[in-house]
Amino acid sequence: MSQRSFEVISPIDGTSYLTRAYAGGGEIAAKIDAARAAQKSWRRVPLGDRVALVQRFGQEMKARADALAESVTHSIGRPRWQADETERLALVGDLLGRCAAETLADHAFESDETIRRFARPTPGGLHLSICAWNYPTAMLGYLVSQPLIAGNVVVLKHSPQTPLIAELAQEAWLAAGGPAGVFQSLHLSHEDAERLIAAGTFNAVNFIGSVAGGKRVHAAAGGTMTAVHLELGGKDPAYIRADADIEKLVADIAEGSFSNAGQSCCSVERIYVDRAIHDRFVDALVAETAKWTIGHPVEDKAMLGPVVRQAAADRIRGQLNDAVAAGARRLVNSGTNLGAAYVPAEVLVGVDHSMSIMREELFGPVAAVQAVSGDEEALALMNDSEYGLSASIWTRDVERGLALLDEVEAGTVYLNRCDHADLYLPWGGIKDSGLGRTNGRTGLLETTVAKAFHVRRTLG
Repeated sequence: MSQRSFEVISPIDGTSYLTRAYAGGGEIAAKIDAARAAQKSWRRVPLGDRVALVQRFGQEMKARADALAESVTHSIGRPRWQADETERLALVGDLLGRCAAETLADHAFESDETIRRFARPTPGGLHLSICAWNYPTAMLGYLVSQPLIAGNVVVLKHSPQTPLIAELAQEAWLAAGGPAGVFQSLHLSHEDAERLIAAGTFNAVNFIGSVAGGKRVHAAAGGTMTAVHLELGGKDPAYIRADADIEKLVADIAEGSFSNAGQSCCSVERIYVDRAIHDRFVDALVAETAKWTIGHPVEDKAMLGPVVRQAAADRIRGQLNDAVAAGARRLVNSGTNLGAAYVPAEVLVGVDHSMSIMREELFGPVAAVQAVSGDEEALALMNDSEYGLSASIWTRDVERGLALLDEVEAGTVYLNRCDHADLYLPWGGIKDSGLGRTNGRTGLLETTVAKAFHVRRTLG
């Protein structure tokens, strides 16, 4: 394999799923030139027509649901029956379409008989969108649909773990009648992406991925005046108050910890439980964990398949072993002989913040539970993190829960829910979890620039 090629190794069995070549200089230049040329006409396409095209794109992606889901399963190991993300992608386009006219209309400011003042949201220009592998189809709603509706053009760099998703998306755009050059996929190496960002090639960069990757993007854009949007990692906490209904919430907590094998930026990775109910909660969680079966993602209808690669599985097992060596206890420890990338769901107790498993993003199916004395200690521990994506509190006392959530340092907070990127609310983090917001009115506006109009009606 040449230095300009990359290989997708399936975590299912460690075999090669496909091979692709990174774009060379000529292809990169041609696609960027095509995007810049297309921007001039695309920004003038009536908003209703842009919305209709993006919504047709969503339908074309749904028409490719089987191929997309098959790629998700073989590229990252998610069970095939859970791998179709096209409904969510299409819904993003539909919801954006509902609010686009109002959001992107002129915003009036105080005026009088002689002066009219308003601000017009105008397209930011050429966007580079960089997509992570863990929800490789659904996230295109934020990275592609949203900036396109706002009148921008998009070059998509997908993860080298999921390149076929990008190819199918470009195919779907053209099949929907989308103009050439407005949305293009490009298999960029990390080095080429950073070089182009540092050269000020793009007006904006939208990145979903790791903290380390996001910081490299941010550093590359330094001094270029490129707008940077970052959705990064999380170490999301949940606090179970003494008055919480354990029987009703435990299935949600398990799903928040284990869905997609824990490979979600908003997975529940830290669980703080009032000491008065700690043992009852742990018993219920262990029983619920037994339902999260692990198996072959194509041949079995299991809840979990492998994690994305053997190196990730080894890192998860290493953090578990380090925690146990420091005094934590594994309560499930089921093991599996399916392969090196398979990690069963686990419950860990006896943890504290001296352990890396309570401080570093794990991205694996592990529920780590720590007993707390009450609200004050729980809040202090929830906020004792470099991350701030989402957090949840579970209680029957809604007013007290809301008051506590107001003190939690996170971009999204939940009462009696978790691990849910709500398409009706702004989405994004604080601290090392990122910059900016996506979804709806907020997301659309953040892909535009407010152009201020001062109109003097008459002279003299």
